[in-house]
Amino acid sequence: MRTCGKNKINYMEQLFEQYFWVIIVLALWSLPWKGYALWKAAKLHDLWWFVALLVVNTAAILDILYIFVFSKRKSQQT
Repeated sequence: MRTCGKNKINYMEQLFEQYFWVIIVLALWSLPWKGYALWKAAKLHDLWWFVALLVVNTAAILDILYIFVFSKRKSQQT
């Protein structure tokens, strides 16, 4: 049973080594989007959106949707 856990760790290490640059590019891509989306959610007092954007990492897809779709609806209602 212990070898199964060790194989999983080795597999994860190999994935990390092979896709290191992809991980870095995704992090650099999503960081500004997440920052702007969180700032916009805080500015509009969208507590639930702020928490969702903070916790969920979707490679900036949810962040971009919030910025261009959902926050526009909120600002038009007020």
